[in-house]
Amino acid sequence: MENNQLLKYLMDDLVFIGRNKSYGAYHLRRLYDKNMTKAIIYSSLLFLLLVGFPTILNTIKGFIPKKSDLELKEVTLTEPPPIDPNKPPPPPPPKVDPPPIKDQIKFVPPKVKKDEEVKEEEPPPPTIEEIKDKDISTETRKGEEGGVDASMLEPEPPPVVEEKKEEQIFNYVEQMPEFPDGQAAMYKYIQENLRYPAIARENDIQGKVIVNFVVTKTGDITRVHVVRGIGGGCDEEAVRVIKSMPNWRPGKNNGVAVPVTFTLPIQFKLTN
Repeated sequence: MENNQLLKYLMDDLVFIGRNKSYGAYHLRRLYDKNMTKAIIYSSLLFLLLVGFPTILNTIKGFIPKKSDLELKEVTLTEPPPIDPNKPPPPPPPKVDPPPIKDQIKFVPPKVKKDEEVKEEEPPPPTIEEIKDKDISTETRKGEEGGVDASMLEPEPPPVVEEKKEEQIFNYVEQMPEFPDGQAAMYKYIQENLRYPAIARENDIQGKVIVNFVVTKTGDITRVHVVRGIGGGCDEEAVRVIKSMPNWRPGKNNGVAVPVTFTLPIQFKLTN
């Protein structure tokens, strides 16, 4: 051990003569030089890192291509050769007839039935000799000599069924549907044709029945239903009156008649 370290340890012991050395201050004084050395090294490394950070960042940026280095070039494709109107179109591919098929014989696996369900006119199943050189099928059909099995032919594609799209029903259009002769004529029609239900009259049921329906592009009234009712037979009477109306003037969107939903309140009020 060097003299200066020995002197330091002796000085620490002299300072803590008669004192509690297990207290933290004694160990801190003993480790002071080591802690200071570590602190100086770490501080120096951190300082060098902060000073050299711009240089490191510029070095990394040098490997990343700049946007200016990417050039956009316009590629012009050559025009296709002109079509000669006098040149006849290529001939269609030759039609290939399907190969002939061999004889087929009907063979349906037998089913176990009760005696009373057996019909005498049902033919018996074919024998082994009858189906030896024939193709098994669900029906008996005459083929050609040297034909191939029907199962080897490509099946015909199923017919394409176009899905029928449901006509769009609009809620609001440029020109809403209208009762013939206008709104006043509509309320007059309802007043003349509406019959107050006896049950509602006896139970003093009054109020508004909100009815929703669709006026088609031909003016017919369809899909009549009650949005809010009051009961007592008033809901059914309101639907009946709406369905009995004559055709309306249909609503139009961009000048074209379209189906439109319409909501109409019908008032039920008792008069003395």
